[in-house]
Amino acid sequence: MNLIVDIGNTQIKAGFFENNQLVRLENSNSGELEFISNLVSKCETIPPIIISSVRKYPEELISELKLAGNVVLFFNSKIETPLENLYESKSTLGYDRLAACAGAFALYPKNNLLVIDAGTAITFDFVNSKAQYLGGCISPGLKMRFKALHTFTQNLPELSRNETFHLIGKNTDDAIVSGVQNGLIFEIDAYINKLKMMHSDLQIIITGGDAHFLKNLLDNKVNFHPEIVLTGLNKILEFNLLNHS
Repeated sequence: MNLIVDIGNTQIKAGFFENNQLVRLENSNSGELEFISNLVSKCETIPPIIISSVRKYPEELISELKLAGNVVLFFNSKIETPLENLYESKSTLGYDRLAACAGAFALYPKNNLLVIDAGTAITFDFVNSKAQYLGGCISPGLKMRFKALHTFTQNLPELSRNETFHLIGKNTDDAIVSGVQNGLIFEIDAYINKLKMMHSDLQIIITGGDAHFLKNLLDNKVNFHPEIVLTGLNKILEFNLLNHS
């Protein structure tokens, strides 16, 4: 049994994996120390743990988990992964991006992959069939686009995602929703189409908070994997347990 923790911008996800299968999933918006300590306290024995965070790891959390025993990995640019990382600025690469790619390659080995994480920001990451992570791009997410239109104009309201929208907005609110949501959909499809011109066998994986909303609106077929980051972190933990046992 492995405990996998992903500390994101807005919430914390934790998963217990057994034989590479996710058997239990928990989410929290509380402090990471309280949440992780509570998870560990419920275990009969302390399992191997890997933690990935978009924020700096709290010293208190590091100290407490190191005292608990067993293997604890705090994912960073120095931790080995099953992928060859060819990103030029490895220390600034979001750990969730690399973890999602590791998870995708585990599910679709020997394929060229595009991993799209539709969260606070939209990230596009490419892994080739040789298990080499090449990089990608970062774009504003849906919520950020709505907020930007309100923040940087005088009179436009701040709206949010809407399940009902049209190509042509007949009033200002509808026009904003149409522009933000269609704009992102067109952007994602265009990026996929460009990569497909280079790699006809491209497999596309989508995850993140807005993935469920977007996946059926795209012209391209995508594979929806909401827990791909946890899957990738588990693969990274297993890779390190195997190579450093």
